[in-house]
Amino acid sequence: MLPIVLTPETARIGLIGEGEALERRRALLAGAGITPIPVLPEGDLGDLRILFVAGLPTDLSEVLAARARRAGILVNVEDVPSLCDFHVPAIVRRGDLLFSVSTRGRAPGLARRLREWLEERFGPEWEVFSAELGEARTRWRGEGASAADISVRTRKIIEEKGWLG
Repeated sequence: MLPIVLTPETARIGLIGEGEALERRRALLAGAGITPIPVLPEGDLGDLRILFVAGLPTDLSEVLAARARRAGILVNVEDVPSLCDFHVPAIVRRGDLLFSVSTRGRAPGLARRLREWLEERFGPEWEVFSAELGEARTRWRGEGASAADISVRTRKIIEEKGWLG
């Protein structure tokens, strides 16, 4: 497994599907700041890099996955691991702070429970904490601080404020 974080400004992500599954994927992408490109079953996949398929019959999902792969597009078909080039982890988002948990699609219940555990321990206040450290890092870099110095300063703030107990 290789976890990555995509930059919303450059992600070319398509979305096709129906019903609740489609809306779950749309909400996932919106939470990441991504407006997906709508795809029609027989439509052009254009210059997509990733395609999400959700809530469609298996036979149509198989056809779409095969088309995407032939075009060099990574595909995720919700709840059909055998048709997926990648899996979407369980996510906790606190502003720019992102926690993800994955079992490679093999134990989604475990990933969901760990996500809930993280949500309980890292509440909405972590969005503020993360933003504060981000602003400090930008300031320190502008002052010419080295990466090592920034790391030390970051640890010091976290410890001084008792953010991790």
